[in-house]
Amino acid sequence: MTYQPFHIHGRTRKSRWLITVDHASNHVPAEINNGDLGLDPADMERHIAYDIGALGTSLRLGELLDAPVIASNFSRLVIDPNRGEDDPTLVMHLYDGTIIPANRYVDETEIERRKNAYYRPYHKAYADLVAERDNPIIIAMHSFSPKLNGRAPRPWEIGILHAPQEDRFAIPLIKRLEDEGDLTVGDNEPYAGHLPGDSVDTHCFSKEAPHLNALIELRHDEIDTEVKQHAWAERLAPILTDVLETTGL
Repeated sequence: MTYQPFHIHGRTRKSRWLITVDHASNHVPAEINNGDLGLDPADMERHIAYDIGALGTSLRLGELLDAPVIASNFSRLVIDPNRGEDDPTLVMHLYDGTIIPANRYVDETEIERRKNAYYRPYHKAYADLVAERDNPIIIAMHSFSPKLNGRAPRPWEIGILHAPQEDRFAIPLIKRLEDEGDLTVGDNEPYAGHLPGDSVDTHCFSKEAPHLNALIELRHDEIDTEVKQHAWAERLAPILTDVLETTGL
């Protein structure tokens, strides 16, 4: 079977929603060091390699919202689809204190090859899905580690990232989540906003009329089993729908 750098689940679904999972997989394609970045297998199961739980949560959310889900099929350590093409962290040499052996001496020729093989096909498919929808609402699903090495524990179960170019949906979503009463909700936490050239910037903001969007970060201990993933999806779907209805966007 021919390797595909992305999967689209439910492409024929017709709602305005589109769910994206930039860091869905910890897969390393065979042409990269025989499918091995030189890390201990346990490291490939950590957050440094992919967003733990994000894919399972997104697949269930897509079913509930009648939304297609596009998911990468390569580890963020191969090349990070949530970075701009000129970002110096596009191919990481060191992540959260761990050296990535197969990336240590990567050169511009190999980076360009990875862009053409993995990064650009994913973004082409992403752009095509956006173009297929009238007035789309893009939900970018990610997860984050409860604690980075040498850092304080992160208290948020969920964070919503947004930028002033288009935050009409994200800001009411934060308020709606806070109204749940049992969540610590991050407003541009555990990270702040968006980076120039990242996925949301590329596909939502670089337009004459920016698309409605929210980047949702779930702490990965909240979604590290299928049961938890489905529970969060089933909690989020009516919240997202409610925000859309009450804002009239």
